Amino acid sequence: MTAPAIDRVQVIRPGQTYVGKQGFAYGAGVSAETTGAEHLCMNLLPMPAGARAKVHYHRGIETIAYLLEGECAVYYGENAEHRAIVRAGDQFYLPADVPHAPCNESGAPCTWLVVHSSGSDQDGIVLLPELDARLGG
Repeated sequence: MTAPAIDRVQVIRPGQTYVGKQGFAYGAGVSAETTGAEHLCMNLLPMPAGARAKVHYHRGIETIAYLLEGECAVYYGENAEHRAIVRAGDQFYLPADVPHAPCNESGAPCTWLVVHSSGSDQDGIVLLPELDARLGG
């Protein structure tokens, strides 16, 4: 039996990190792993200059990413053929099952706040190594 909702209320303090399948160290936020969240999660993704995620998609999971600081390119599409430039203050929406890879080409660090429609941002990840070469990886 699960705990009553009132017993699951929590504050997540900064400092916890984990490495995701996408190839980055994330700042752990609200997720299934930290709070038992079931239908959404939110984490921080700091990206140093020159960093690039592995091309991937989230099977059946939507993503909203808010760029807190910096500027970042996001490649997306079946062959990662599209490119969007996202700047601090912009929100970026990805429907479920859309291949993508953020690539920090700006020469300065950037930081994302990432929300998924699943309890864990590691749920449903499908890596697409055949597309990594397309982006120079």
